Amino acid sequence: MTETDLLPPLPERRLEILWYLIANDGRYPWDPRWKRPVDFEYVQAWAKSIDVNGFYGALLATQPTGGMDPWITAASLVPTTRRMKFVIAVHPSVYTPTSLVKLATTLDQNSGGRVILNIVSGHIGLDAAGVHLKHEERYEHTDEFLTVYRALMRGERVDFDGKHLKVRGAEAAFLSLQDPYPPLWFGGASPIARDVAAKHIDNYLTWGEPPAETAELIADVRARAARHGRSIRFGIRLNLIVRDTDEQAWAAAQDMLDHVDDSVVARVQADSAKQESVGQARQLAFHKGVKPRFAQELEVYPNVWSGFGLIRGGPGIALVGSPESVAARIREYHALGIDSFIVSGNPLLEETYRFGEQVMPLLPVTHDDPGPLRPAGYTRPRAAVPSPAGASSLVAAG
Repeated sequence: MTETDLLPPLPERRLEILWYLIANDGRYPWDPRWKRPVDFEYVQAWAKSIDVNGFYGALLATQPTGGMDPWITAASLVPTTRRMKFVIAVHPSVYTPTSLVKLATTLDQNSGGRVILNIVSGHIGLDAAGVHLKHEERYEHTDEFLTVYRALMRGERVDFDGKHLKVRGAEAAFLSLQDPYPPLWFGGASPIARDVAAKHIDNYLTWGEPPAETAELIADVRARAARHGRSIRFGIRLNLIVRDTDEQAWAAAQDMLDHVDDSVVARVQADSAKQESVGQARQLAFHKGVKPRFAQELEVYPNVWSGFGLIRGGPGIALVGSPESVAARIREYHALGIDSFIVSGNPLLEETYRFGEQVMPLLPVTHDDPGPLRPAGYTRPRAAVPSPAGASSLVAAG
């Protein structure tokens, strides 16, 4: 038997295309003169466009002290949509495991099993939310948090004595429709983030990077997961500039860059420098914080552009090109092991239609049949699993 035979089996391959929802839209949304007013009617139209254009779902991005509340937004959009999965950003440091269990199980029941949780730990400090944990401490906390959360979602009664969390006699009142729980997605480039992902996460998310760097990251996280006897899926966050031809797409990238004032670049780079994010530092390496004269100077791989990193923190890589070129790059990333693509273009509303009509038909995308609508069942569909002593006694790592 070889070492390869001992590795856990790889998950079934899929190709899921998801969109992006934030309380900010427009052709040049970094410029107040071009920002659109975003209200609930606008968000409803957005969600319907995601549903009808064949997207798997959307990331409801937020920060603990700003933006739309993702839980209320998702719950409000359940009646508006049929297929859309709600990828809800969760900062564990501002929840307790039991409060997250209640939110996740209720919304998963009420939506017919359409919830995905995106666990966010290391991107920014949380002082404004009253949480004073440093970068490494936030990941330590997340490790403990997910240990307790996953046990509760499996139906166990939990006692836990950790460095950051102390839990006694916790138990979920009812469980989710998805078994054992809504999928856990997660991003983080630091070594401790990769270790937490390998131990707990179903789908590891990376910000866009060229294929070679992405392949290295996949190999590293996959090996770490194997050491825990686990397999793991992978996703990527990418911006888009799609036009009928490559030439038109690069002209649009140039137009975008021409509408970026140097003061905007300076402000965004200064804000990004304050972040405690290894992933942010990796993004900076692709554009160096310097706005060039010509957009295509920031092409770091065919049809892969780092220019978005000049005008926004977080994921700064875009696919730029014709529908055929963009689809080819997506297929290339998929061949590396990426199954889930969270993509977006400006304006976010109109670009769902462009991508849905011009790029989606070129891809073997995955669609889950939602099946008949089911009423919520606030009961325990799976039996609780207590230890002989009456509660699961989980031991904190370290």
